[in-house]
Amino acid sequence: MNEIGIRELKARASETLRSVRERRRRYLITYHGRPAGILLPLDEPRPAQAPGAEGGTSNWDELLRLGDMIGKRWRSK
Repeated sequence: MNEIGIRELKARASETLRSVRERRRRYLITYHGRPAGILLPLDEPRPAQAPGAEGGTSNWDELLRLGDMIGKRWRSK
């Protein structure tokens, strides 16, 4: 994965985004040399699964289910 500092990203945003979009490159965005984020290409959106299909739930329903599960087990300090 290529690294790019936040200042360089700001100066070359269009060129960098074009590289992500057309060449499918991935970038680790750094701030003062520390990882701050990732810039990566998105695949073509796939339709969510219909109930009754493989897995039986849509991707969104699965995220909601996982969020509920995490919330039930969350421990405050």
